[in-house]
Amino acid sequence: MIFDLSQTQPGVAYKLLAATVVPRPIAWVSTRNADGVLNAAPFSFFNVMGDEPPTLAIGINPGRRGLKDTARNIIDTGEFVVNLVSDALAEAMNTTAIDAPPGVSEFGLAGLTPVESTQVSVPRIAQSPASFECVNHSAIFTGPQQLLVIGRILAVHIEDRFVLNAERGHVDTPALGLLGRGFGTTYIRSHDTFEMVRPKWQG
Repeated sequence: MIFDLSQTQPGVAYKLLAATVVPRPIAWVSTRNADGVLNAAPFSFFNVMGDEPPTLAIGINPGRRGLKDTARNIIDTGEFVVNLVSDALAEAMNTTAIDAPPGVSEFGLAGLTPVESTQVSVPRIAQSPASFECVNHSAIFTGPQQLLVIGRILAVHIEDRFVLNAERGHVDTPALGLLGRGFGTTYIRSHDTFEMVRPKWQG
């Protein structure tokens, strides 16, 4: 079946994309508004985009009231932190997905602990096993209230117990126990893995 997205009902495109592009990593984004109120929200239209320089991208869909607080805060301040979500943090992450009104901090709602970052003024989520401190490299409006944020990663924080070799950048990825987004209300754990060696051209 072919879906002509110019002809589908509102919301159908999201369902098709979310049901087929799986698993998607979760960017648990912390920001601060102009009044100093902290915000935390999860986004699964997210991935890293390069390493020279280190960059990532987050797609922020419109909220019920228009531009989401996360998008507005990134535009206003130019700073944000992407925190990753482990299995143990699933409920807290889900709590921060609530459509709280502006001025309400999801840190308090979810019992999250802010911890000072080293390169940006926005705090990290202390409970997260890995976090990326970012500045806004560019922000592109792809719709009236839909924003694509490309962030430059300035610093990476990983809990010491998950670092196997700091000099070589080796991390115990399975031990992080990170969650991915599935479809609907489904989430995916990262424990079911297999290995394949990339082929090398012998010509």
